[in-house]
Amino acid sequence: MEESAIASLRRRIAGVQPVRAVGRVRSVEGTVIWVRGLAHRARIGDRLRLMRDSGPLEGEVLRIREELVAMLPDEGVEGVSQGDRVAVLGAPGLAPADGWIGRVIDPYGQPLDGAPISRGPKLRSIRGSPPPAARRRGLGGRLATGLAAFDTLLPIVQGQRIGLFAGSGVGKSRLLAALAQGMAADVVVLALVGERGRELHDFVQEVLGPEGMARAVVVAATSDRSPLERRRCAMAAMTVAEHFRDQGLQVLFLADSITRFAEAHREVAIAAGELPALRGFPPSTAHQIMRLAERAGPGVEGSGDITAVFSVLVAGSDMEEPIADILRGVLDGHAVLSREIAERGRYPAIDILRSVSRSLPEAASPEENESLRMVRQLLGAYARSEAMIRAGLYRDGEDPVLDQAIRVWSDLDGFFAESSPQGPEAAFSRLAVILRRAAAGQSGPGGVRGGRGRQAS
Repeated sequence: MEESAIASLRRRIAGVQPVRAVGRVRSVEGTVIWVRGLAHRARIGDRLRLMRDSGPLEGEVLRIREELVAMLPDEGVEGVSQGDRVAVLGAPGLAPADGWIGRVIDPYGQPLDGAPISRGPKLRSIRGSPPPAARRRGLGGRLATGLAAFDTLLPIVQGQRIGLFAGSGVGKSRLLAALAQGMAADVVVLALVGERGRELHDFVQEVLGPEGMARAVVVAATSDRSPLERRRCAMAAMTVAEHFRDQGLQVLFLADSITRFAEAHREVAIAAGELPALRGFPPSTAHQIMRLAERAGPGVEGSGDITAVFSVLVAGSDMEEPIADILRGVLDGHAVLSREIAERGRYPAIDILRSVSRSLPEAASPEENESLRMVRQLLGAYARSEAMIRAGLYRDGEDPVLDQAIRVWSDLDGFFAESSPQGPEAAFSRLAVILRRAAAGQSGPGGVRGGRGRQAS
């Protein structure tokens, strides 16, 4: 047996509690189980284990009232009867280890891929604190992402936190997988919150594959799991990311999705007695999201950084819905995926004009920033006149900027779908060629000249 395995076993034995406080079920109200006899022993957030005839049932302490403790179980309350014994397991923690790379685990650190897993030497709270604000470094250098759009107009730098806002079925998971595979990082930590079981298997086996998993840790809570476990998933994944960050490594954190994290928190908070306020979400939702986001970002001197991408499901592309609005206010940029762009077959379906990276202009040179300014100017001119162009009502020569925009639109649209294996410098070189061709009055392959534009495939 390897020494690390022996050390892990010793830590497990040391953590065994020979004596536990025990209470009894007094009543069941909806999904909440009220327990007597533990009010002076249990704390908010502690794990409890209820012994019923059909088998043990675990849950979490949500409320403490007089002599009673409210337990929210991980599963349904079927089979629970008055007088059932309930034991206090203590505060849940997580002990990440370097050997977790390449593994798929649940939010409690248990393996989901069928192989045994070791515990690390340090037990961490899943509700960790962000690094001290006054001691954090600034954002670092530009990272290669493997995607032309992010290597140019939407650069991501070390320690940056961006949001990925998308409706269902527009390529959000595909884009996250591309970033997991192609983005520069030492370790990738993925939080898959509320995903379907089939999608988890496909993501790990088909999308990431052995090459992607070689540097990744996947923390997953599928859609059938309890709201406690789904809420814990994002926090546990961030705890794993902090473990590697504290070793001086550059960590890429991907969360899919913060919307499901917020929905799980809503279920838990309402069961705890909190009233809904923000379009059905309780007021504490904002704090939960902002605290999670603040744990990512640049580290202190001597540690690494957590570069984070948080995905948000926006119904009907409503960027003002509560979760999107909360997250956008604490991030360093956001990318918006458009259903219209996805429907005409361009992936990633990023709407450049609605997306922004707050790492600019510092992340690019003056020449690169000028190219980006020109691209946005041309895209904006085309977007404002697109209906007229499609209808054939525009004639060449009426607006020199719009003439350039028409010539370059298809080339730019194709450029945003390109991969960028050679990095940002090569991507900017290709972009410069497109802009020079437009300024010279030339259209590239698939380009548009004259009055009628066409959509790129």
